[in-house]
Amino acid sequence: MSRLLWLDAARGFAVVAMVAYHFVWDLGNFDYIDRYFPYSAQFKSFGHAIALSFLFIAGVSLVLAHERNPSFGPFWRRLARIAAAAALVSLGTYLVFPQSFVFFGILHCIAAASLLAAPFLFLPWPASLFAAVAVFLAPRFLAAPVFDAPWLSWIGLSTVEPLTNDWRPLFPWSGALLAGVAFAKAPGVLAALGRFEPTGAGSAFANASGWLGRHSLAIYLLHQPLLFGVFLGIAKLSTPSENPFPKDFLAACEMRCEADGGAIEFCEAACGCVEARARDLPGEPAERALRLRALAEDCAKP
Repeated sequence: MSRLLWLDAARGFAVVAMVAYHFVWDLGNFDYIDRYFPYSAQFKSFGHAIALSFLFIAGVSLVLAHERNPSFGPFWRRLARIAAAAALVSLGTYLVFPQSFVFFGILHCIAAASLLAAPFLFLPWPASLFAAVAVFLAPRFLAAPVFDAPWLSWIGLSTVEPLTNDWRPLFPWSGALLAGVAFAKAPGVLAALGRFEPTGAGSAFANASGWLGRHSLAIYLLHQPLLFGVFLGIAKLSTPSENPFPKDFLAACEMRCEADGGAIEFCEAACGCVEARARDLPGEPAERALRLRALAEDCAKP
């Protein structure tokens, strides 16, 4: 089976979204926008959607690769490339952000989830769909303090979020890859999608996006170092921000607190407490964001 243009184009579209995501993250990291915006629920949801799309597409690709060559030689070579790329990400982020380096991000998850999904390549598609649902739901029912140990956090059943710039633990994120396997193995799905042929401007867009999709791993490894290097160079030539704490923090905090049902007096007191204690938080933005959450919980105590 030849490469499917729609699949490469979908992966390429996810690549564009990923680059945009990291561009905004860098804007916050270098104080060109509110540095806490990249850690907001809305922006994190955007990042989650991108991660889900990459994992789902990886599951579909796993089935296609298996249909082209049922032997496990190509599988292990592909897995080795992804694992090596994941190791590079861990090393690179450790050198730049030693306190919040990526120890189990999207590439680590794709590699581990591919191993988890391998037996399902030989099973009927409902098996992988059932497994996907189970994996998605596992953290809701199986999370426990015993998994809070740092060396177990990659599993995804901990009760606290570790300090890292990209955390895509096996549970629940591998469920997206298993869902991709189920989708690709469902009767008639790939045959129907394989007949899809864009025309006109859509064809040009699909081909451009498809090129990005075919080189997604290289783009993933190179784009953030390039973006970060450009921003770092600009930062060296410009005056740093005098006040890294968001000016509108109090208003945003009180609005969110009241929207969650808090009384006006309580919200004003709690948000004022957080602002007073968080103005000079040390560390990187990721570390500050987690410490800010801990401060908020402490200030909200009666």
